Amino acid sequence: MAYANSSGAARPTHVHPQATPGYGKRSAPDQEPRRAGDFAHLPAREALIAAFVDRLPEGAAMDAKTLAANIPAYGQAACRTAIRRLSEAGHLRMVKEHRKGDGGSMHWVTRTYFSRTARGDAWWETFLRGDVVPEARHEPPARSEAYDALASLGRTDPRMTLSAADCRELEELATEWLTRGASPRDLARELTAGLPPVVHFARAMARTRLVDKMPPERVKQPVSAPLRILECTICRTPGRPEAIPGGVCGPCRGETPPEPDYAVAPAEVHDHAAEIRAALRARERSSR
Repeated sequence: MAYANSSGAARPTHVHPQATPGYGKRSAPDQEPRRAGDFAHLPAREALIAAFVDRLPEGAAMDAKTLAANIPAYGQAACRTAIRRLSEAGHLRMVKEHRKGDGGSMHWVTRTYFSRTARGDAWWETFLRGDVVPEARHEPPARSEAYDALASLGRTDPRMTLSAADCRELEELATEWLTRGASPRDLARELTAGLPPVVHFARAMARTRLVDKMPPERVKQPVSAPLRILECTICRTPGRPEAIPGGVCGPCRGETPPEPDYAVAPAEVHDHAAEIRAALRARERSSR
């Protein structure tokens, strides 16, 4: 039960410092809602620090030095180890991003993406490419904005009151209006303006107007994926995701780097250098 009390103890008693603008904590997308026991699978220290980081605002500094200064129970070394283990458990990655600054110029910033929901290497690799990574949800589906706009027509003009079945039938057309840039207010205005004194079939009237007054398609602007490079959580060396599993590079995992693949064997290089030196000495003697 150490974890149950740890999140409360981890809360700062003062304002946590922010990182340099553009740096610091970023929340990973599409996380599960916060609930008790989110980090119960982690050791007590990592669970406490994860709960602390989870509640930090966007852009907060979360380097080992800052964490140690704000979590009295642990020093910098312990926080560095915890950050590594949170990375290996799939809760965070350090990412270098190419971003536009306030002056309009592009520059590199380092951000620490934190995910309350543990992610595997494949998920993080997909995220680095800029792809959307939808997660399965278990909540009941919410009503769409288009459905709500149709359901509210009766409040704008009682002659255009629609039933739930009417709203479901017309929802796809209304959604297309919103996709093309119309607002719910635009939709309500166009469906209720200039009505005859009596509307006998509101659904048919709404369908006709939704089709006949459909806004033009919006010109889609190309969206470029953000340029992101993964960094080792320990030494900050950049690399491809497959070279940094768990967010930790091979040398920091204790792996021996492979021997360099020389085009020429070292012994041949030494022999060739000796031949060159001998030739130079012979030339010097002959020129005397």
